[in-house]
Amino acid sequence: MPEGVPSPHAIEVVWEGERRYRGGREGGATLLLDGDGGAGPSPVDGLLVSLAACSAIDVVEILEKRRTPATDLSVQVEFSRAPSPPRRLTDVRLRFRVHTASERQHVERAIELSLEKYCSVSSSLAPDVRTSWEVEIEAASENGSDGR
Repeated sequence: MPEGVPSPHAIEVVWEGERRYRGGREGGATLLLDGDGGAGPSPVDGLLVSLAACSAIDVVEILEKRRTPATDLSVQVEFSRAPSPPRRLTDVRLRFRVHTASERQHVERAIELSLEKYCSVSSSLAPDVRTSWEVEIEAASENGSDGR
């Protein structure tokens, strides 16, 4: 970015002592990250939470557009890291659990579209990070109730 030209997207991170850092957009919500993981997620955990949330947002929106919205959705992320510094991510596996009246093929397609096309966090991972996923679908009735 040319010097002196403001970025349309900017995040500031401020050290709060020890291994704690708070960051966010100016005037927006902030996130506390902790290198020790005690006061907040570690930076790597924050990245993986962002990946799961980014994809979950896409999946919910895609299913809503199909008029078979999710009534509940969660994503569990398992990952492996290289043994030596910088201990980068090598494998990431997302496990989606979706309550919806949508057919399996439509839920699977929504996940594929998210991870391959729409999720900017997924697209920002290094190309050699192996990313995989699986989905468990719990049926919800057509009126959106899942019996809870």
